[in-house]
Amino acid sequence: MSPRRRRRKKDGDLLVVLGALGLAALVLVKVGQWAWAHWWVLIVLGLPALCVLVGLAYRQVDRMRSARMRAASLTYSLGQLDAMHHSAFEVAVRDLLARDGSRDALRCGGRGDLGADVKGHDPAGRFWVLQCKHRSKGLDGSAIGTPELQTLNGTGRPVHGGDVVVMVTNGKISGPARDFARQQRLHLVDRHVLDEWARGRRPLWEILPAVPPPRKPPRLRRAP
Repeated sequence: MSPRRRRRKKDGDLLVVLGALGLAALVLVKVGQWAWAHWWVLIVLGLPALCVLVGLAYRQVDRMRSARMRAASLTYSLGQLDAMHHSAFEVAVRDLLARDGSRDALRCGGRGDLGADVKGHDPAGRFWVLQCKHRSKGLDGSAIGTPELQTLNGTGRPVHGGDVVVMVTNGKISGPARDFARQQRLHLVDRHVLDEWARGRRPLWEILPAVPPPRKPPRLRRAP
């Protein structure tokens, strides 16, 4: 195509675009004029739409309120926890943490979790890292031993930055593992503590002993 033809094509395309814009502007002006002259029609048509929007908003708020109420009353029995798959057990632990007031409780268990199945901040600002070990046989299952706690200890603080590092199980924990946990400032939620936490209304940070104090807010720098 010659330069003259290309120039003519561009000019034609520009005229088409300008014509379309002008037509759109004219339609908008006519619509505005009609709406100004027939404002009462807009009100008649708008009221039902407004009522529908208000109704939808109310239903959404009601669903959110109901969800919060269900979360606040969440409980599990040991039988329910024992019958769960290990992934469902992790979800239950996350939900209990959220029930206690953690707004960012997250289940992150799975391949590559680096020793953390559930994480979240408590209302005092402490960051919790929880490793979950489910035993389908409960107390009859194998005990949590020192190797599992060594793995958690190696990642809970250095990798995940946890202020409170916790092992949660519906089974039992061996004596050597308990000694190791005391030495390394790890917290243990065995079957007895889990029953108290899952059935009751007390948050985990009120049940466990020797939980670190709340995080202090950062100091504000004084102006020079």
